Amino acid sequence: MSTPSEALAPIAIPRSNHFDRERWLTGAAVLLVVLLLVVIVALPVGALVGQSFYDRAGSFVGMTNFARYLESPALVQSAFNSVLLAVISAVLCTAIAYVYAYGLTLSCMPAKGLLRAVALMPLLAPSLLPAISLIYLFGNQGLFKGLLGDLSIYGPLGIVLGSVFWTLPHALLILTTAMATSDGRLYEAAQTLGASRWRIFRTVTLPSSRYGLIVAAMVVFVLVITDFGVPKVVGGQTGVLATDIYKQVVGQQNFQMGAVVGLVLLIPAVLSFLVERRVRRKQAAALSARATPYQPEPVTSRDRALLVFCTLTAIAIVVMIGMAVFASLASYWPYKLTPSLKNYDFSNMDGGGWGSYGNSLRLALCAAVAGALATFVSAYFVEKPRHFGLLRELLNLLANLPLAVPGLVLGVGYIFFFNSAANPLHGLYGGMAILVICTVAHFFSVAHLTSLTALRQLDREYELVSESMGVPFWRTLWRVHLPVALPTVLNVAGYFFVNAMTTVSAVVFLYSPQTTLAAIAVLNMDDAGDVAPAAAMASLIMLTAAVGRGLFALAGHWALKRTQAWRQR
Repeated sequence: MSTPSEALAPIAIPRSNHFDRERWLTGAAVLLVVLLLVVIVALPVGALVGQSFYDRAGSFVGMTNFARYLESPALVQSAFNSVLLAVISAVLCTAIAYVYAYGLTLSCMPAKGLLRAVALMPLLAPSLLPAISLIYLFGNQGLFKGLLGDLSIYGPLGIVLGSVFWTLPHALLILTTAMATSDGRLYEAAQTLGASRWRIFRTVTLPSSRYGLIVAAMVVFVLVITDFGVPKVVGGQTGVLATDIYKQVVGQQNFQMGAVVGLVLLIPAVLSFLVERRVRRKQAAALSARATPYQPEPVTSRDRALLVFCTLTAIAIVVMIGMAVFASLASYWPYKLTPSLKNYDFSNMDGGGWGSYGNSLRLALCAAVAGALATFVSAYFVEKPRHFGLLRELLNLLANLPLAVPGLVLGVGYIFFFNSAANPLHGLYGGMAILVICTVAHFFSVAHLTSLTALRQLDREYELVSESMGVPFWRTLWRVHLPVALPTVLNVAGYFFVNAMTTVSAVVFLYSPQTTLAAIAVLNMDDAGDVAPAAAMASLIMLTAAVGRGLFALAGHWALKRTQAWRQR
């Protein structure tokens, strides 16, 4: 395996105008990527903002739609419900994830690998799956309905429980990363001074992880307030902003009011995004170059207590997932529980069939390829060129913009932008291409940042060497940067695959009868009263996501061994 330097074969001495040509080709390529992101992210969001100032007839009405929104008690109540439930879910989820992460990183409890794997399982499931499981556990015919007493799972309780379940892995990943960077010198100093374990926690552990704690809470808050699946299935009569958008756009065909609700939903998402970005910068500045990893010592009472907590949490996760799978195999719930594949005969169900599953598989594969390539190219043009600094900064800003745009808002924006007769891209609307584009745009930011981190492993000297040898930037990109970043590119492809299989919010407004997706079919089946087939489809989505993610992980491992051998020299 050749090194990156060896991959740059010398060529003839370049002509005098070589560098100018390279510079302008690079600038044109950066501009092309900027225009792409403007089309798939900025213009749809701008179209949504613009539509909020017009009525159904297309006449400009200024702030009239916003005044009507504030005069509607139901819509204002939905906004209050969304914020309140998101705050409650964020507090509960972050607290559970904090203790769980503490056990995984700062204790000596056994079975850490298994407990971590179980806690991350909800990442592979659509948010609809925990909502369906809650119906079978605590619904009108649920196994444990009596445990709730006079409470109903259809409402705030169901929304909070379902939201905590599917957002837990997101908070856990953030908190384990924050705690893994704890400075061992601080713990050694505290122990040397005779501080108690509780005092060490209050004065060392909690302060060092406070930024991760804030970021995790913000992420969960945004995920919950913008989620559509859980409140749609178990929300009952509790209105939230996510379901209000759906009702306004799909139910009442009131696109302008849907745009207003979308803007209201965008406000907390943007504010949380700004707070998160500020906190992340502070966290980075707080890390010391002299920090040493903390190696926890066994403490029997603490480790046993954490093991019990983490085990109970893991059992709850397994029960939630297992309940959906069990219900999908039951012949006739709750009267005949013998296993049967009857619920997997989707051709006889309302709301979707095997064609929907096939569409989701096509979407996931296309999004994996397109998303991985697009984010790698965007990261390359942000990091590697030495010219066009302002244009590259704009590119980076656009690439990070989807982090602040909820999927529902992006989906509604796509309706206004791509469904316009004046748009030359109008023909994309209703086809598979628009679903792929929207999915890639929705999850673009995380993948872009991941690729950016991978590309920063290579020193800029490679670009300087290639320029001095007259090697075109695209050859350096193909023979040096791509091989080095290939494992990351494959992992990013797996990220897009899983999210494309499980997403609902961004594509719920964009599908046609020919492009119905598996996650949409789960919603339609649930609406039609076919809850068991909905559980079957949700279980199938999770299984497919797990297999796909595993295959991409294996490919990434192969690429790591194949392309990174030069690092061992």
